[in-house]
Amino acid sequence: MLSENIKAIRKSKGLSQEELAVKLNVVRQTVSKWEQGLSVPDSDLLISLSEALGTPASALLGETAAPTKADDVKAIAEKLETVSLQLARRRLAMRKALRWLLIASCALVVAMFAILVVLNSPYLGWNYHDPETAVAGAAFHAFEWLFVRSAPIALAGAIVGIILTRKRA
Repeated sequence: MLSENIKAIRKSKGLSQEELAVKLNVVRQTVSKWEQGLSVPDSDLLISLSEALGTPASALLGETAAPTKADDVKAIAEKLETVSLQLARRRLAMRKALRWLLIASCALVVAMFAILVVLNSPYLGWNYHDPETAVAGAAFHAFEWLFVRSAPIALAGAIVGIILTRKRA
């Protein structure tokens, strides 16, 4: 059993006899003899062998370690299904977050327009000869000018984004 397990685990790890021998500081023929059942590693080499193969020594000494191909395919399929479900959930959560961000930005743009309408462009009535109100009036005017020109584009983009991120049946 030891010989079959060494060979099966070595092959499953993608190691050649030569590569395993280098890891264990033995010659390739020694590994070959172990796998043919002509000799067995001593206790120190068995521990080194288990570390090199990344498997417990009990697995090397136990029953056949070679898994069946059907079990491998089934395990891989289950892992892929799990990963696929996680990605789908993440994608859905990101889509929901983006949709709510776009809805919030639409609400913000509409609220800002409402505030500007209520204020009725107060910078026009400000006294620009007073330095304090002149700076505030100029800053408010710059904000309003930029907002009025960019907000419709942002609003239209957000509405298109909301439509594109809606839940499809």
